[in-house]
Amino acid sequence: MRVDIVSLFPEFVAQCAAFGVVGRAQERALLSLHGWNPRDYAPGNYRRVDDRPFGGGPGMVMLIDPLHDAIEAARAADPADAHVVYLTPQGTRLTQAKVRELAALPRLILLCGRYEGVDERLIEAEVDEELSIGDYVLSGGELAAAVLVDAVARLQEGALNDAESALQDSFEGGVLDCPHYTRPVEHALGKVPDVLLSGNHAQIARWRRMESLGRTWLRRPDLLDEQGLGKADRALLEDFRARYLRGLDEPDGDA
Repeated sequence: MRVDIVSLFPEFVAQCAAFGVVGRAQERALLSLHGWNPRDYAPGNYRRVDDRPFGGGPGMVMLIDPLHDAIEAARAADPADAHVVYLTPQGTRLTQAKVRELAALPRLILLCGRYEGVDERLIEAEVDEELSIGDYVLSGGELAAAVLVDAVARLQEGALNDAESALQDSFEGGVLDCPHYTRPVEHALGKVPDVLLSGNHAQIARWRRMESLGRTWLRRPDLLDEQGLGKADRALLEDFRARYLRGLDEPDGDA
């Protein structure tokens, strides 16, 4: 997968993507990142990329032409069709389902705004989709672009050492992930739930599914479509609720 970053600070995204899973994806040629700075396409000695907004008000707005030329240069660098995404608080909320959709594309061009944003005419003419990573404002789109790059990179086939890891992530299947434990079995902070030590794979799977459903109900009820749950999942969720209301923190595995 090729990702082109149109930004005043493209090296920022590249540095964020140099480590861990994303860095490994680049080493394995599963992902390639390319930066395009609009200043390189701005005329004059000052390489100006912004100006005052029409109608007055604070801040500056990024100019059309330097951004347009940077995007066109990115398009021309590879023959594959490119999906252009503008990272903005006004965009649609980024979800794991959207990440999977984007990860299947051959190319992305990520447009990172600064200041008060980008001239709307450029967005209407060049941008295919506007995305937001949350309901808050950042200094620019670079951090959001780095988040998106990380999310799509880890879904490239071969990026993760264990492909099953991605299938068990939070938001896969519409629910949060279950809790995880490792050595030691007993610690001053608590004990590993007995079911995870039982060797009974069916009971372990049941416990994990119950915890996933229960955590989603407790922490992100907006994600939980109870009407869409199957009979077995509804029973597990009711079991979790009953235990939670009785004050049991750890549903056991043999109920």
